Amino acid sequence: MNKLYKVLLLSSVLMTAASCTNDNVLKYDYEKPASIANQEAIDVYSDLKSYVDRTANPNFKLGAGISLNDYTSKSLMYRLVNKNFDEITLGYEMKHGAIVQADGSLALDNVNKLLKTAKEANVTVFGHTLCWHANQNATYLKKLIAPDVLSSTGPGWDVITANDFETADASNYQVNGNVTSSFTAAGQGANGTGRALKLTNASVRANEWDAQLYIKFSPGVQIGEKYRLTMDIRADAPASSPTQAQLNVGGYKHWDFFGNLSYTATWTTYIKEITVTKEMETCNTIAFNLGKTATSFYYDNLKIEKYSATGSVQTKDKTPEQKKAIIGDALDKWITGMVKNCASYVTAWDVVNEPMDDGKPYELKTGAGKANMAADEFYWQDYLGKDYAVEAFRLARKSGNATDKLFVNDYNLEYSTDKCKGLIQYVSYIESKGQKVDGIGTQMHITINSDKAKIETMFQLLAATGKLIKVSELDVAAGLNPTEFDLRKQADMYKYVVDMYAKYIPVSQRYGITVWGLTDSKSDSSWLPGQHQGLWDLKYTRKFSYAGFAEGLKGAK
Repeated sequence: MNKLYKVLLLSSVLMTAASCTNDNVLKYDYEKPASIANQEAIDVYSDLKSYVDRTANPNFKLGAGISLNDYTSKSLMYRLVNKNFDEITLGYEMKHGAIVQADGSLALDNVNKLLKTAKEANVTVFGHTLCWHANQNATYLKKLIAPDVLSSTGPGWDVITANDFETADASNYQVNGNVTSSFTAAGQGANGTGRALKLTNASVRANEWDAQLYIKFSPGVQIGEKYRLTMDIRADAPASSPTQAQLNVGGYKHWDFFGNLSYTATWTTYIKEITVTKEMETCNTIAFNLGKTATSFYYDNLKIEKYSATGSVQTKDKTPEQKKAIIGDALDKWITGMVKNCASYVTAWDVVNEPMDDGKPYELKTGAGKANMAADEFYWQDYLGKDYAVEAFRLARKSGNATDKLFVNDYNLEYSTDKCKGLIQYVSYIESKGQKVDGIGTQMHITINSDKAKIETMFQLLAATGKLIKVSELDVAAGLNPTEFDLRKQADMYKYVVDMYAKYIPVSQRYGITVWGLTDSKSDSSWLPGQHQGLWDLKYTRKFSYAGFAEGLKGAK
């Protein structure tokens, strides 16, 4: 162990004792180091990648998460990354949402500029990520599978339901038990053509509503909407039938809906327009009260219409099979285009990201039934099924280089042993379908208090797969107001992760470790705001965590 790191550890022990008497002493001042001596001890460390034993770890890549603009603009972060790391992973700019345009084309100029810049600096680029549910151009994808437009009209009356009673289709009407239903002979319908519905009420009932005809439609009416009922009617004896507003058949709500119909022996056309009032709201059934007259009633050419001030569009949903084919084509266009474009420099990809569900860790995530879905969320698996990853790997494999390393990546594997096992099972499933998975990425967004035993178990489980193992997004949050002791615990956790990686992952399976938290996040950052997770602070000053991480790398044999 480095002598200077021993000094830092001894200081940590002293700080632990101090914490028992005076917490205020432990508050870390980000305007200056905790002490000049401690900062000098940290600053003596060399660049991080110098601590990787390339003889013992010939294929190990020390990676850094960075934004495209920070790298291509050759900012301070660009220089920091090039000095300390072998590889970069972009946080967003190589994802579907950043590349795929509204028409499905791929905007690749920025990515190509990045690849050129990285190549000049001799820094490799890890492709992140090809198939994920977040950071997608979901608007484009949902538009592809939107219902087909059959017709559209301007302002006017749209037919909600209709029936000419020429067939046995009774889906939009029924009668109660006191009414006998039949049809007239052909030629006895309205205007002497076709046939009509014949309803017979054999005797006068105690209540007019004891014999009823129900006309059903959907959806239910809303306050202020305008509807029109048109129907040809007659009866064998003079009669009337008031109408009720009902919520489903038999669910009385209001005594009037579409007025009171008057019948004679001659066919007449009844037309009634209404504006929906509060009393009728949500009703979806017209009940015709036939109980006060013992006679036969005849109905033909039923039609209920709704007025649209802006016009209407008639659509038809695509079938699941059609959606699967369309989304499959979209995945092909995206992965094939992206991987082919980058094949000259990118030789490793995060092909499938975060597939496993947190609550059901042996099952895939799904967007089905999810409330408040983000605008950029799209679950490929909901349309392509369990084999969505099989297809993603097939496309990435055929489009890239023969020696490319293709990964599955997920988070919380060190938190949930079941999720880690579930991911491993899914990798086996993908391979059972004929596609090779080269590696597994574990993100490891952890804290200074994460369970070390579970971290150890995770690495044991991952090592047993025989796959390349990559710590893909490592950061260790110290909290909103960390004490100096917390920051020393952070250093210890960074070192512990590297120690356990080296202990359990055989050399032949070590793809590398990528640090996500290079610097601390600002308090208004979208990622771990104010959590002090980095190896450097906001002024690019090395922290205790830098020393701890360096010690871990130095000890990885």
